[in-house]
Amino acid sequence: MRVVLLSGGSGKRLWPLSNDARSKQFLKVLENEKQELVSMVQRVWKQLEYSGLAKFSFITTGRSQIEMMYNQIDKSVPLIIEPERRDTFPAIVLTASYLYSVAKIDLNETIAILPVDPYVEGHFFNAVKSLEAIIQESNADIALIGVKPTYPSAKYGYIIPEQRGPEYQGALKVSHFQEKPSEELAVNLIEQQALWNCGVFSFKLSFLIDIMRKRGYPLQYEHLLERYHELPKISFDYEIVEKSSNIVVLPYEGYWKDLGTWNTLTEEMKQNQIGRGIISEDCINTHLVNELDIPVTILGISNVVVAVSPDGILVTDKSASPRIKDFINYNQGPMFEEREWGWVRILDNDRYDDGRCVITKRVAIKKGRNLSYLMHLYREEVWTIVKGEGQFVQNGISMEVKSGNVLHIPMKTLHCLRAGTDMELIIVNSGYSDEDKVMELFSTWSELSKHCHNITVR
Repeated sequence: MRVVLLSGGSGKRLWPLSNDARSKQFLKVLENEKQELVSMVQRVWKQLEYSGLAKFSFITTGRSQIEMMYNQIDKSVPLIIEPERRDTFPAIVLTASYLYSVAKIDLNETIAILPVDPYVEGHFFNAVKSLEAIIQESNADIALIGVKPTYPSAKYGYIIPEQRGPEYQGALKVSHFQEKPSEELAVNLIEQQALWNCGVFSFKLSFLIDIMRKRGYPLQYEHLLERYHELPKISFDYEIVEKSSNIVVLPYEGYWKDLGTWNTLTEEMKQNQIGRGIISEDCINTHLVNELDIPVTILGISNVVVAVSPDGILVTDKSASPRIKDFINYNQGPMFEEREWGWVRILDNDRYDDGRCVITKRVAIKKGRNLSYLMHLYREEVWTIVKGEGQFVQNGISMEVKSGNVLHIPMKTLHCLRAGTDMELIIVNSGYSDEDKVMELFSTWSELSKHCHNITVR
């Protein structure tokens, strides 16, 4: 069996901490057994390791998430890269082409598709493992996992099994599906032994490859990448699952939760406060998540979430938090991004009367990591190093730099920096063009050292 985690989406329901550059699965707000803050993707990958599935697992993700994924999970994890965000059907088709043409997975191998952010207990992955035997015994095209509902929710889709159908190692034939019903209908569905659809499904690789052949899709990964924009932008459930008649579902009775909104996420947070601030004692069921170094004080307000980040400030009643997507229409790019080498925080972005565009950033670089060797075509930069020391290269000439140094980098000047210790710097980027085109020559320090003199490789 091969397991594939689907990592997509912008996670706008967890704004302002999540954005297009940092989706909800990367937010470090959960605690592990060591009481360390971890993200959803770190938590689920650790569970895959404990279950023995990690060495057979892949992650399908977008280009914008590559650095975040490598920053939070080991670089040895194989990534399948979507050229653009389209939905789960094209993502899974691309995954199948990669497994078939690049990873050379046997067509009879069972593939299990999981969302990257389920909040489950460890034994959930025993259910995932059992899907392989269920597919073989039932000869079904698709096997699903359905969660036994704990209340009549209108937030989830439902899988309704046949009432008197055969069983295959606990799995049941699927009768039909119901998309997000009213609470009244959900009560009736639960009486019919309906299950929550948790977005987990499995099939033999040959099942999807045959569909791709019939539709004329390229089977080679590189060729499909070129035509990826032609694939229909639709979910795998709608395009494949709900149109298939030979489906079984395995009921799962353990704990499962979708942490897609602030009210569900805070239910699983071990502490009411992350970051600087005060919550008064008369606040009941109130959470503060503050990523800024300014104090936030909450007095006498219960059942609320206050979330503060460089992207904005959210104050919401927990019951109202799922509505946030209807109100987030701010025309701004991400103000905070994690990178493989560190992080970037936008402090100010302004345009002056003379037409200059000026962006001020605070940048952190981890010890031993480096920025790419590149040039800005339309903007100049001034760097003020406020912490640490490292090696700076400009147009092939190397020099040692440390805190207190100020560096001026004109337009069309090649430059990069490698951190000898953890470093932080303030970068003021200015120019008269709205766009800042960049030309990158080298991304690694070893590449740069082969082409420039007096560069230390450590």
